[in-house]
Amino acid sequence: MKGKLHPKNNITINPSRNESILDVIGRVNMKRRRFMLTTVGTSALTVLGDISLSGFLKTVAAATVPAGLGFGGIGFESIEPNLRNPDTGLLEKDLVSVPPGYTAKVLSAWGDPIMPGAPQWLPNASQNAAAQEKQVGMNHDGMHFFPLFGKTYLAQTSGLQVPLESIIHNYQGLLCVNHEYTQEQFLHPGGNAVNNTVMTIEKARKSQAAHGVSIQEISKSRFTNNWSVNRNSRYGRRITANTEMRVSGAAAGDALLKSKKFSIQPNGSFEIGINDGFTAYGTINNCANGITPWGTYLTCEENFQGYFANPNPDIVEVPGLEDKSADIRNGQRRYGIPSASNTYRWPEVDPRFDAYNNPLEPHLFGWIVEIDPYDSRSKPVKRTSMGRFRHESAQYVVDDNNHLAYYMGDDNVNEYIYKFVCSGKYNPNFRAANSNLLDEGTLYVAKFNDDGTGEWLPLVYGEGELTPENGFNSQAEVLIKTRQAGDRVGATMMDRPEWTGVRPRIGGFAEIEVYCTLTNNSRRGTDPASVNNADGTTPGGSARPPVDNANPRANNTYGHVIRWRETGRTVTATTFNWDIFVLGGDKLDPDPDRQGNINGDDFGAPDGLWFDYYGRLWIQTDQAGNGTGSYANIGSNSMLCANPNDPREVRLFLTSPTDCEVTGITTTPDHRTMFVNIQHPGDDASTDNPNSRSNWPNSQGYGPAGRPRSATVVITRDDGGIIGA
Repeated sequence: MKGKLHPKNNITINPSRNESILDVIGRVNMKRRRFMLTTVGTSALTVLGDISLSGFLKTVAAATVPAGLGFGGIGFESIEPNLRNPDTGLLEKDLVSVPPGYTAKVLSAWGDPIMPGAPQWLPNASQNAAAQEKQVGMNHDGMHFFPLFGKTYLAQTSGLQVPLESIIHNYQGLLCVNHEYTQEQFLHPGGNAVNNTVMTIEKARKSQAAHGVSIQEISKSRFTNNWSVNRNSRYGRRITANTEMRVSGAAAGDALLKSKKFSIQPNGSFEIGINDGFTAYGTINNCANGITPWGTYLTCEENFQGYFANPNPDIVEVPGLEDKSADIRNGQRRYGIPSASNTYRWPEVDPRFDAYNNPLEPHLFGWIVEIDPYDSRSKPVKRTSMGRFRHESAQYVVDDNNHLAYYMGDDNVNEYIYKFVCSGKYNPNFRAANSNLLDEGTLYVAKFNDDGTGEWLPLVYGEGELTPENGFNSQAEVLIKTRQAGDRVGATMMDRPEWTGVRPRIGGFAEIEVYCTLTNNSRRGTDPASVNNADGTTPGGSARPPVDNANPRANNTYGHVIRWRETGRTVTATTFNWDIFVLGGDKLDPDPDRQGNINGDDFGAPDGLWFDYYGRLWIQTDQAGNGTGSYANIGSNSMLCANPNDPREVRLFLTSPTDCEVTGITTTPDHRTMFVNIQHPGDDASTDNPNSRSNWPNSQGYGPAGRPRSATVVITRDDGGIIGA
């Protein structure tokens, strides 16, 4: 998420005639590209002279994009970007817009009831934590649709071929939705830190209740084609920042996870002992997601650091861990624990989030959490073997030998890309046999070589430099200190690795091909140059690495998408080949380094990433979303569709309201209904005037006015056809 919580990127424009980075990439790629197809580039189109580049590309994009190897084609025309209106300072449309022949409707929004006894949302934000615990959470992010009838989840991301005609039910299911963070100025009637109001435990509890995951039962009328939420469903569930969870995997039970234990009550958190290392409370900053092939949901804990605070240079010594005090405090810096939590302010009233007096509590966050959406009584599980970092997403592949692997990004500038390979094989015939498959395996971190090859470096205790001499005394410690382990083995620092996406192995396409969005990096290639220290002492996001072939632009404002193919078409491979799929940019920017190499519609700050079953790649963006500065020609955040066989063939499918992010995407198994989330609309508005920037989703015809609300949008084709075809 961008919102107010992320720093703004610096803007650099260089009008010189020196060789641009696009020239360098073009020259180098001819020697090192292993699988990238070519198309007409922007440089070739500039010879058209009087014809504007953007106008020509719109004309070129008007025809249907034909199907190709493992790709079903693109059957819609690009829509116009939602640009800023100079008279109002806002975007032209306070709407979600889609192409002609498609309809976008709001399904549910922050505060809507989803379980028995839940009250209706009140526009004055006067409801308390108890109400919020039964309502949809705030600031939607990753999500997935699980059908209630028919085991059809394999068709979504695994790459396995599941005949669509075998699907039993596309009319009823469970929608699992992440809630990344809260807009405190909208959550409370009087705001929070934005106007220096008094912080209270009641505010903290409501904020904690608005985090986590919502599980909603939804269904479509066979007569009207409209979707609705069953607000009294037995499946309806809220998992919040205070929900009890089980800790499993190689780090479970370790002394570094035995934080102080609290009785969590509406009027405060009261210390009652020490946690056992197998129990945790809550999940926070749930960004992107994943699923398992056996039909469970994975929610990823991203920017957990902002909920804690430690204003001191040290920590309170933990009995039995006195010799680790300096290492624990250094770990807090490596993960970015701030001196004050100015946004949420939980540590002021909830001692559980005081990282000085409760220094082990941050170790219980930054994991992937597995949830069974079909069993509302089940306890969520934090899977520690998959590593601890600012998890952005987790996309899986089952290879031809039933080996299972997950691909993950760590969303911070200069962080790493990871792979987790399960030790056991996936059993497609017996669901229960896979219940603990994520607890044993090998975690790897990626090294991208300049020649287009790459290596998966194992993060295994006792191997290489992951030894006691270097501060790693067990596999549990390697996992709790995943970032430091990546520093030690020499992983490649990337430009904010966010969502990963796996290309389906269909239509004769057999490679294991994985994509990752690299959203931006304002510190890449800036002075003074520095890299993450091998001893893990670099504060998170503070380095200033030089450019490299995998991250080829200094002060990378527009970001790019990288991809790789596993050697031998197996997830157990320890080597891969990679290239840059596409560079984001603005073709009208005077700096050629910032023009990108997109042959269709411009975009920047790629974030959400998802392949549909037909091989179409959907890209969602996360920039400021107000149509100013570097995005004056690009406009609002958006969702685009790309052809993986032609990395510059991109079409604009959806535009959004002011100040919001477009994020989260899933479809019904038949791909005739798509769900997309809109996060933090109107984010720059004040507590006193919440609707001054946006009145969405009320402006889209949903719910009462009062304040902007994050929400899930349902997109269908008017003819009932497949989305994107």
